[in-house]
Amino acid sequence: MSNKPEITIAGRRIATDTMPYVIAELSANHNRQIETAFKIIEAAKKAGADAVKLQTYRPDTITLDCDSYEFKIRGGLWDGRSLYELYEEAHMPWAWHKPLFDHARMLGITLFSSPFDNTAVDLLEDLNAPAYKIASFEVVDLPLIRYAAGTGKPMIISTGMADAEEIQEAIDAARDGGCKELAILHCVSGYPAPATDYNLRTIPDMIQRFGLVTGLSDHTLDNSTAIASVALGASIIEKHFTLDRRGGGPDDSFSLEPADMAELCLGACNAWQALGRIDYGRKVSEQGNVQFRRSLYFVMDMKEGERITTEKVKSIRPGFGLAPKHLDHVLGAVVAIDVVRGTPVRLEHLK
Repeated sequence: MSNKPEITIAGRRIATDTMPYVIAELSANHNRQIETAFKIIEAAKKAGADAVKLQTYRPDTITLDCDSYEFKIRGGLWDGRSLYELYEEAHMPWAWHKPLFDHARMLGITLFSSPFDNTAVDLLEDLNAPAYKIASFEVVDLPLIRYAAGTGKPMIISTGMADAEEIQEAIDAARDGGCKELAILHCVSGYPAPATDYNLRTIPDMIQRFGLVTGLSDHTLDNSTAIASVALGASIIEKHFTLDRRGGGPDDSFSLEPADMAELCLGACNAWQALGRIDYGRKVSEQGNVQFRRSLYFVMDMKEGERITTEKVKSIRPGFGLAPKHLDHVLGAVVAIDVVRGTPVRLEHLK
């Protein structure tokens, strides 16, 4: 057994020695149409994602219907809107959850969710959700983390906006609640977020500091940040996913479209496979090219007994003669037989 951190979601083991686990975040991209949600799940499966993630809340479980200054959004995509108004538009009706879970099971793709209060956890438990994700804005809600941990299911916690102390507090709350399989995601809670904010070198530090399966929740507009994270140890990649970035929904504009998601799944897999292991040996793909390395060749005709000089032997391609490192020993030697120009230098040619 490996002593590396690992978790298992719906039978899929996740660790640094497995291919990255790709989560397509459906979020608010259903745009109030359950058929759109069905199609997003289908598209995620076709693109090669391992899982689709929902968000389970109602506007009244996440905020208050209040128009005072503190409840208004300033700047960004949702400038001027109240929190309640935004979440009223963005939330997924709870009646949709069962048909969506059933549809995902029929397709053979894992579906789980981010609960935003205890009643959401209860709903998801009734649907036998295989795991729970704590959103970055909820990382400070330690009672919610403990409650979700009490289910005994694997948990993933996004760490956006949390400092190292707050991340540790969230981990401790999950452990205190009974969570045995826990992962954390490096995250920048900007929508979208520039790649320059991501500081991916934080990922190996998180792995060492917290000793957990670690991944990336990526809000950049392309796949380069996510794929690069794999080289630094990210075992999970989460990206918002939509059918059309121009769909007009709250999250559409910074989400991946199906072709982008397929490229992410392939790119993350290729990046992980490219990491391989420490290996200085000759690779299978190189075997046919060994002949094109340099070696020593006679570049002039020579008669038996002649002495080899720099004009008569050179290091050139192909590689059928002695290696160039032997040049000093060849120079000044006497040829044992007649040789013609273009003959590779071998030991049997030398006295």
